[in-house]
Amino acid sequence: MSDAETAAGPETPRGGPDQLDEALLATLFAQSAVGLGVLDPQLRLVRANSLVEGEEIGEYIGHRFTDAFRLDDPDGVEQLMKRVLAGEGPARDRLVRGRLRRYPGDREFLLSVYRLDGPGAPDTPALGLLAAVVDVTERQRARARNVTLAAVRDAVGGSLDVAVTCRSFAEALVPGFADLAVVEVVDDVLRGADPPVGPLPPGTPLRRAASGRCDAVRDAVEGEGGARDRSAGVTRRLAARTPYALATTDLRARLVPLGPDNPWPAADPDGARAVAETGAHSLIVVPLTLRGAVLGLVSLYRCGAAEPFDEDDVSLAVSAATRAALGIDNARRYEREHIIASTVQRRLLPQAERQQAAVDTAHVLLPGRDSGCWFDTIALSGARTALVVGGVAGEGLQSAIAMGQLRTVIQALAGLDLEPEEVLARLKDTADRLADERAALPPADALRSEPLSAGCVYGVYDPFTRTCTVARAGHPAPLIVGPDGRAVALDVPEGPGLFTTDSALFAPATVTLEVGSLLAFCTAELLSGDRAAERITETLARPGRSLQQLGDDIVYALPDDTRSAGAALLLARTGTVSDHLVATWDLAQDPTTPATARVLVRDRLQGWGLGEDTVEATELIVSELVTNAVRYGTPPLRLRLLLDSTLTCEVHDGSTASPHLRHARTVDEGGRGLFIVSRLASHWGARHGPDGKVLWTEQDLPEDERTGAEGELNGAGGER
Repeated sequence: MSDAETAAGPETPRGGPDQLDEALLATLFAQSAVGLGVLDPQLRLVRANSLVEGEEIGEYIGHRFTDAFRLDDPDGVEQLMKRVLAGEGPARDRLVRGRLRRYPGDREFLLSVYRLDGPGAPDTPALGLLAAVVDVTERQRARARNVTLAAVRDAVGGSLDVAVTCRSFAEALVPGFADLAVVEVVDDVLRGADPPVGPLPPGTPLRRAASGRCDAVRDAVEGEGGARDRSAGVTRRLAARTPYALATTDLRARLVPLGPDNPWPAADPDGARAVAETGAHSLIVVPLTLRGAVLGLVSLYRCGAAEPFDEDDVSLAVSAATRAALGIDNARRYEREHIIASTVQRRLLPQAERQQAAVDTAHVLLPGRDSGCWFDTIALSGARTALVVGGVAGEGLQSAIAMGQLRTVIQALAGLDLEPEEVLARLKDTADRLADERAALPPADALRSEPLSAGCVYGVYDPFTRTCTVARAGHPAPLIVGPDGRAVALDVPEGPGLFTTDSALFAPATVTLEVGSLLAFCTAELLSGDRAAERITETLARPGRSLQQLGDDIVYALPDDTRSAGAALLLARTGTVSDHLVATWDLAQDPTTPATARVLVRDRLQGWGLGEDTVEATELIVSELVTNAVRYGTPPLRLRLLLDSTLTCEVHDGSTASPHLRHARTVDEGGRGLFIVSRLASHWGARHGPDGKVLWTEQDLPEDERTGAEGELNGAGGER
């Protein structure tokens, strides 16, 4: 470039500034991707591009801006423009709703308004306004679809209940995506069965699991105020040649415009009536499928002035239905496993109340998520009763199986006449072995990674001493209420929980109880929450209530979450054995004592009205037990007979040495005593105490003698 050209400065555009401005405006209005409109101070259109006017260019020139867009709130928009015109500053990206002639239905726009100032501004009045309009309808719809899909992801899958999952799915779709949503599930699937493989067989019953309605639809169907929807639980069989039946046949979603010209409503009068009542004009039917199996059907409706569904909405509905089908299937699988676990739990628990010698008992078992809680009452020798409550943490079949293993072990240990702390110590040894077996499973086995956790409380009530000895392993101590309604303190040291690595010793606690005291053995769930223990003890103190009524009262006062988790409660009312049904003799440590014992026993059994066969067998049993105590035991020597549903013989001496059953040879002169006892008695054993041991036997009574014994018990007042 020459010096002359440089000095002359930049070249002036041809035509001058006015022509440049005109070309700029023409290009901007012709090619802009944004709708532009120039308004005069009276808010009338002076100039607009085709994005504003559409194909009718010039039709709205001279008319008000709000007429071109037919806005839902024209007064509000004009007030906004007047504030901009008055100099309050531009308005940017204001969302407004309206309609355009070339597009059906409502549209959404982002409106920006700017003041056009002339020379001498701001002292001179404005020349007008520039309005920039962006149609964001599709963008907003896409955003709404994303919000709906996110709502489905958040709502579905948080529950393992099929009905709750379906209800959450329907609520996530209404009212943001549909005005009415109906979720139907194959009836057998609601009960935990495997879903049928598609296509769905004709006549398969579908049960309405959930429905969601917007306020307008609810008012239209049920009247002003929206009465409660009572359609949940209704079962129907899909009518042939309808969109619902076709969707479950080829497993494809369908977009169905609803109107008077549709041929299929005649085959489905109920569906046609529902469409007419709700004013629905657009329908999407999506099968709930998973891996080729059909779980159910979801029907989505838009009603009234709402925009009809389009193909993008169908894609969203399919994605949402896929998510819902996965949640429903997970809930179904859990429901099936829960049913199996609950069945196993019920079969492993006591099937009937067991009558004990001096204790009345009642139990409450609350079914719920936890399938590992158990209770038990075990008759022990000497009219004693073991009271047990425990729980294995967790849900499902494996928890129920572990519960059954522990309950079986504790029953076997109780039969050995061990002290409560010894029972729990050996029970923990068994639990440790079970934990080792689980840890040795192959790494691919999912059960290996599931931790085991359990607790148990074990108590023994002795009606002769009126004492209850309790030990516990990671479990709450029992609650005790005296006959006067006051709580009885029982401070039981907490031992290590089962399946834990803690090797601490178990320590028992013993409390002396008045006749008529109440004991409540509870799982931990019943004692959670504020004032839980006080609430239970207050309930137990109510006079004149049976054990079953007291158990029901405790359940009525529980929080809802406790009932959903499941729990076990064992109640016991203490008593004594009637003196009329017990005979006790202190015997001398003398060779003639067995003969004396036989005479005493015969006299007492005949007084109780027992048969000669029972008398002779008992004489022989007592003779052998007393002879053993005289020969090998130490004073004091005591004999006790107890008549209940069975006949119990007990011989106490001061020695701690236990006899052993021997199988004598033909030429042996001795060693047959306990063998004879074992053949005559139904059960026998030895239990140890601080002052020696007790050898005991139990004999089952014939039916007529058992009836007589029950009459003796009732006639004696039966202090049970």
